[in-house]
Amino acid sequence: MTIPAILAAMFVILKLLLFLFKPLVWVILVFIYALLTKNSRRKKIAFRVTFGLLIFFTNPFIYRSALGAYELEPVQLAPTQKFNTGILLGGMVSYNKKEDKGYFNNVADRFIQTALLYKQGHIEHILVAAGNGYITKNNFSEAAYIKTHLIQLGVPADRIYIDTKSRNTEENARYAKQLADSAGLTGPYLLISSAMHLRRAEKLFRKGGLEPTLYPCNFIAQDKGNNFLEEYLLPSSDAFARWDNLIKEVVGMAVYAVTGKT
Repeated sequence: MTIPAILAAMFVILKLLLFLFKPLVWVILVFIYALLTKNSRRKKIAFRVTFGLLIFFTNPFIYRSALGAYELEPVQLAPTQKFNTGILLGGMVSYNKKEDKGYFNNVADRFIQTALLYKQGHIEHILVAAGNGYITKNNFSEAAYIKTHLIQLGVPADRIYIDTKSRNTEENARYAKQLADSAGLTGPYLLISSAMHLRRAEKLFRKGGLEPTLYPCNFIAQDKGNNFLEEYLLPSSDAFARWDNLIKEVVGMAVYAVTGKT
């Protein structure tokens, strides 16, 4: 088995393993166990655990508190603060296979902030680190899609460099370093991504040889309810769904620490 084939297999396996870290999967598994077990005591405990998991993971206050402790704080750049290269991490574009089209998704603030940073003169070049993170094979390139839209906003094509090979954050760091070196893009670097994602990304980029300044965006913990009930008590399907990404980030940090990747 060739090295590329091994890496591709590992990529698929890791994607599938992330499925096990979804709170919805935990709820379903415990609920199924409660239905199938013949032991009345265990059945009662399993139903209580199912209910408890639902209460915990749908509570918006609990989620915001956990995320607020993990998200990076906003950064305010000085008017004269400049960076040679802004490194924009992907994940902001979703691909519709049926239509064979890309669409900006709910973390597109990364794209908006990058365009603004260029327009305001804070960054001279943009390196887009965004390949294709889908398990199923397709020819869609998030980086190319982003470059097209940056050009439409007035960013010159010769100021944009794209990495189309990376499939995850670890490869983002590796290929961004290779692209920066080959294109002669020097520091200082500004790493742009979601406030939740930047802790993990920073470790990988520093390990890979780049020493970027962090520019977090797409802040979620600040998204509070309109009243006391919505903010603290009422179950939220959004909170339940958003736990997936937070758990993914924390697990990723732990895996990197154990495997020595950071």
